[in-house]
Amino acid sequence: MRQEMDRLARTHPLPRWAHRLAGGEAHRMEEVATAFRLVHRTIITPDWTGAAGTTEADRALRTRLLRDRGVEGLLDSFRPLMDWRPPVLHVRYPEDRDLHLGGRGLRLIPSHFCWRTPIALADPSLPQVLAYPVTHPPAWAPPATRERRPEALATLLGRTRARVLAAPDTTATTGEVSLRLGISAPSASEHITALREVSLVHSRRTGSQVVHTLTPLGTALLRGELPPGAAAS
Repeated sequence: MRQEMDRLARTHPLPRWAHRLAGGEAHRMEEVATAFRLVHRTIITPDWTGAAGTTEADRALRTRLLRDRGVEGLLDSFRPLMDWRPPVLHVRYPEDRDLHLGGRGLRLIPSHFCWRTPIALADPSLPQVLAYPVTHPPAWAPPATRERRPEALATLLGRTRARVLAAPDTTATTGEVSLRLGISAPSASEHITALREVSLVHSRRTGSQVVHTLTPLGTALLRGELPPGAAAS
């Protein structure tokens, strides 16, 4: 922690308590830990299903791209956030820096809480990760969506819609759902829209296709489990 604080102090003026924290004062460490727990309990936990939904949808999409188009296609999918010009991955970053992997791997981490630009570790000697911002809905969990849910849930019942819910076990396009279930594309689209309005399915456009994935809530419903966060509440 002292090394991290020293690095931060080079570019940002730190308050006096931060230097005492870097000195390892036990009660200061406990205060920070308590603050983190409080923030997590009051801000993050109540909306965790939405946060998990955005990251899991992105992870499923990237996995599909890696499967279908290989590493080149995966890295190309990050435009305009990143620009893959072999053998260099150019990243929009707050500062000008070069990171040489030297044969090491790079772990890509989708983050709901990362905004605008990706973030890498400051210490180049550590195993390298690159946390990048996921695509957030225009209005995350807006009140209007919650008002539509009772009506949308009323249309959820039915054998075909249950089969549509089970269709994107990893990812699927509307056409793939249609082929798997032997129903028309307009019918598949209608069912997917209803599932999306009650936050059971997440849809994202990639190129000319719209790829659908189950949200954590949809997975929990399909498996007969408690939704994320339900046990804690």
